[in-house]
Amino acid sequence: MPRARTRQEAWAHVTAKTVLAKRPKEAEDRQVAGHWEGDLIIGLKRSAVATLIERTTRYAILVHLPREVGYGLIPPKKNGPALAGYGALTMNDALINVMSSVPASLRRSLTWDRGKELSAHALFTEATKTPVYFADAKSPWQRGSNEHLNGLLRQYFPKGTDLSRWSTAEIAAIATAMNNRPRGILGWRTPAEAFEDQLRSVQQATVASTG
Repeated sequence: MPRARTRQEAWAHVTAKTVLAKRPKEAEDRQVAGHWEGDLIIGLKRSAVATLIERTTRYAILVHLPREVGYGLIPPKKNGPALAGYGALTMNDALINVMSSVPASLRRSLTWDRGKELSAHALFTEATKTPVYFADAKSPWQRGSNEHLNGLLRQYFPKGTDLSRWSTAEIAAIATAMNNRPRGILGWRTPAEAFEDQLRSVQQATVASTG
């Protein structure tokens, strides 16, 4: 049997530059939009959905992570390709795809759990210009908005189910439903409305700078 990885090896991708203490202080009071939190919801047979939430508006993005071709057919091999859908490179490509659609001024940082699925974060940062920071070990409250989101999402994605049964369109519909729930913390506006306000501000600033 292969040797089990030590905790230090499992978190080798967490460097001095990516610890949470290095995240810009402006993220803490949620007054500046563009700081995101993220994690995975895991299902049966190594299925998963990635969840992202913007800290100021509570706007959520759900990322479909279909298994790679050959999953269940190709025997797993040490240092072989990750076929479950959330291997580091697959995960990286999926996050780049969804976050690239967000205006640059609204992707100031991403805070993630210490899972190895984001061990290729340097490539994500290079592609999106979005720095990644990792929460401290066993400190889920440091990604409190994301933890709350994941708890709500379990009504759609019950524990013990194969998450690959949901299509990209179905997952997008669930995100839309979440983003159209009025939130007391937003003065009973919806995350979709709050995020749209931020997008409008970005557009106005762009027009003003080019006018």
